[in-house]
Formats: sequence, structure tokens, C-alpha cells
Amino acid sequence: MTSEYLTPSKEKNDVASATENKEGQSSAYKKETETLSKKQRKKLMRHQKWEEERNLRKQKRKEKRQKRSLERKNQGEEGGEFVGRKRLRKEVTTSSPLRLVIDCSFDNLMMFKDVRKLHKQIQRCYSVNRRAAHSVQFNLTSLGGQLKQNMDKTDEGWVNWKDITVKTEAYHEVMAKEELVYLTSDSPNVLTELDETKAYVIGGLVDHNHHKGITFKRAQELGIDHAQLPLNSFVKMNSRKVLAVNHVFEIMLVYLEKGNWQEAFFTVLPLRKGAMPLGQKGTATEDEEEEEESDRDSDTAETVTPNTTGNKQDQQ
Repeated sequence: MTSEYLTPSKEKNDVASATENKEGQSSAYKKETETLSKKQRKKLMRHQKWEEERNLRKQKRKEKRQKRSLERKNQGEEGGEFVGRKRLRKEVTTSSPLRLVIDCSFDNLMMFKDVRKLHKQIQRCYSVNRRAAHSVQFNLTSLGGQLKQNMDKTDEGWVNWKDITVKTEAYHEVMAKEELVYLTSDSPNVLTELDETKAYVIGGLVDHNHHKGITFKRAQELGIDHAQLPLNSFVKMNSRKVLAVNHVFEIMLVYLEKGNWQEAFFTVLPLRKGAMPLGQKGTATEDEEEEEESDRDSDTAETVTPNTTGNKQDQQ
């Protein structure tokens, strides 16, 4: 007889050993969790819940895809005209001569985790511009260092992006200075209208306000025009008044389409920031997740400052 069949005594010992190991692991886990802080335990519990619900999320995504497929099929059977996303985008999109530039020259001022956030914001800008009703001429300048390394490593397909101009040189080296307008909240000039002959520069910086005023200072040093978005004229915000790179980019796109700053702000700004029309009473609620959410959204060049000069546009 082969040894593949366990004797009762050996089987009993194996069960006892497995139970012992399980109890030992449980005891070790309990001891480990007791040494964690309250915040760390919450984070661990969220991670465990995320892992436990992985299959459920996968099933929900599958059902959602099947539902969309069925809706498209039914639409075709009813004689409706179905237009795919890519085809629809080509049919309705018009290209504007206006240029939006992300200045990536602040690479050495950011921690790597913030560089990764900037990369995600750039991906978002590219995506919304491709789908926008009025797309702009999208430019990345001074691309290099940690940012390019991260893009090459985590998103190899970015080199095949369409409708974007990527330069290792600085924006003022590849564009005429008289055409440049740096968007910075420290500027006393308020942007009231968009000039499609201009190139509007957004500082590609995620620094959590460690380098306040750096974009304004840089614009002054180069002798180029600068302006801030008219946020203070339309919006009251009860959370930190900081916009991410992609928020500024999207606001410009929506304004280009709608021609209305207030509509642009309220279309783009995250609800958690408590944005409301200027003069409207109310208080935004900020829970414990505000800190984590703001960290995910990232801080960047467009920090709102009180408007002390009114709505006067910079005169050239």
C-alpha cells in the first residue's frame, strides 16, 4: 500500500498542527494590530475590505459592460443610429488655435510621489482635451527628469499620444514671449476673456504650497504677461482654495466652449471643496477624509488669493 493515505493518528496530528498555526497567526495578527495607531488600523481595515470585495467589483464591472452592450444592441434593433465614442468625437470636435502649456520645469522641487500625481494630472488633461467639444493646442515643455522617467515606466504608450506637442525646451524658448500668459494666482491681473492668439501657461507643480509665489516670480523674471483666473469674482469656497493642474486646464476648456466663467468653475470644481456662487450663504462640511482627498487631488500652481485689483486685464 502506498503512503498517500494518511493514518488516523497522522491525520489527527496534521489537523492539530494546522489549527495551532492558524491560532498562532491569529495571535500574531492581533498583537500586530494592537501596536498600530488608530489611523493605521483604519487604513488596514480599509485595505482588507478592498481585497475582500475585489471579486464583487469585478463582477459589477462585467455586468455593467454587458448592460451597455445590450443597450447598444437594442438601440440598433430599434433603428436608432449608434455612434461610437471615437467617431462621435471626430464629428463634434473643433480645434481652437488657443494654446495651453504645462510648464514641467519644476521637477527638482517635487518629491517623487508628487511627480506621480502630476503625471496623472497630465494624463487627465490629455484625455479631456481629446474629448472636448473645442480642443486646444496642448503643449508640454521642459519635459525631463523624474516626470519623464515615470511616464516612460508606467505609461509607455504616451509617446504615441496625438494632438499634443512635447518639448524638452522651456516654453519661452519655443514660443514668442509676447504670446505667453502665465496663469498664476499671485498675479494682480484678472483674466476676463481668452485670447486665441495667446499661449496660456500652467505651472506643472505639485508642492502643497511649499513654494508659494514661484510661478509669479518666474513670469516676472522672464518679462512675460501673467494673470489669475477670475475665481474670486464668481465662487466662494469653504475648503482649501487650491486647484490642481487638470482643474485649471479643464476650466479653460469649458470656458472656451460655454463662454461663461461661473459655469466653467461649477462644472469642474470638486463638490468636496464646497464651492458655491459668490454671495450665497452656506457652509461646506469637511469630514475626516478631507486631508486624504486633498492629497489625492494635489495642490498646484493655481492657488486662489484675494482679488485686490478688480477685474482689470493686464494691458500689454
